[in-house]
Amino acid sequence: MRKTVVVALMTGVMILTPALSRGKGSEAVEVKNAWVRGTVPGQTTTGAFMTLRSRENAKVVGVATPVARRAEIHASEMKDGIMRMRPVPQVTLPAGKDVPLQGDLHVMLMEVTHPLGAGETVPLTVTVEDAKGQRSSVEVRAPVRPLGQ
Repeated sequence: MRKTVVVALMTGVMILTPALSRGKGSEAVEVKNAWVRGTVPGQTTTGAFMTLRSRENAKVVGVATPVARRAEIHASEMKDGIMRMRPVPQVTLPAGKDVPLQGDLHVMLMEVTHPLGAGETVPLTVTVEDAKGQRSSVEVRAPVRPLGQ
């Protein structure tokens, strides 16, 4: 069952709280510093970056956006002197800890549908699964930064 999300923007930090059935406690996922790297004409792949923090133990199990046909969480690692990226099925969000998706872990947007320019905002849907296996969607609006930033 999917849950809806209420979004409040406060001083550059998004607080995203899944709407839960009455009588249940509330869990929140905080998204900070979300942004997407801009592209040039003909470029079909770029990255999205953010820091996540969950009040409860949870995990990110998916990402989607209407501006790309595929979005995946990738891990980068150096192997045999070559930097390699591979998709990962999930990212653990330990309660109360910042989890950066900004370096070795990041979101890859593939088959981007149009060039992404500075000033544009990209909607991202992050699917989070709580410790009980219930999934909710976290809606994020990430500004596009120009190449080189």
